[in-house]
Amino acid sequence: MLKGIKICGVSDLKTLNYILNHQFPPKFIGFITNYKKSKRYVDFEKLKKLLNVKKNKTNYVSVLVDPDDQILDKIKDLNFDFYQLYDVSPQRTKTIKEKYKVKIISALTINDQSDVYTYKDYITISDLILFDGKGYEKSISFNHKLLDIVPNSVNKMIAGNIKIEDIPNFKNKDYFIDLSGSLENKEGKKDINKINKTLNLANLK
Repeated sequence: MLKGIKICGVSDLKTLNYILNHQFPPKFIGFITNYKKSKRYVDFEKLKKLLNVKKNKTNYVSVLVDPDDQILDKIKDLNFDFYQLYDVSPQRTKTIKEKYKVKIISALTINDQSDVYTYKDYITISDLILFDGKGYEKSISFNHKLLDIVPNSVNKMIAGNIKIEDIPNFKNKDYFIDLSGSLENKEGKKDINKINKTLNLANLK
C-alpha cells in the first residue's frame, strides 16, 4: 500500500498554506535549500518565513546537494525534520546525521541496476532511501521496475518525473512517492488544482 506523498519544491506561502490545510496533507514537503540551479530554490530569509508556518503532521524536508558545513551550520536551527542529501558519501551522511541530530533521506540517482544496489551502503545510516532520476532539477525518469530487487523492509521513496496519472499504478507499492514538476503550470509555479488532484487521488481507497 502506498505510504504517502512528498511534494517537493514548495517556494511560496500561499502554496504551503494550501497544502498544509488540505484534508489529505502530504507526509513530506520539500524545500530546495542550497541548489541555486533549480527554479525552486528558496533563499535563506524566505526559507525562515516558510518554516515558521505550523506544519501540523507534515514533515519539512531540506533538499541539499553536496552541502558544505557553512550551509549546514546556517540552517541547523530551522524547523526541518529531515535532510534530503544528494551526492553525499555514506561516511559524510553519518557525520551530518550525528552532528545535526536530524533524520536523513539519502537520495540516490538511478540510471541502471548497479545504481540501485548503492542503497546497501546507506541502509544503516538513513531513515529513508529516495530513488530518483539523474536529472536533479530536470526530473528525468528511470525504470521503476529496477527497484523490484529492493526488499520491502527498506523504507523507501521514489521520484523521477512521476505524473499525477501514475499514482494509481503505485497503490500496491510499499513506498512514498515524490512529486514536483508534475504539480506545476507552464510558468513553473506550483498549481493548486494539480496539488489538490494529487492529494485526493493518493488517498482514494
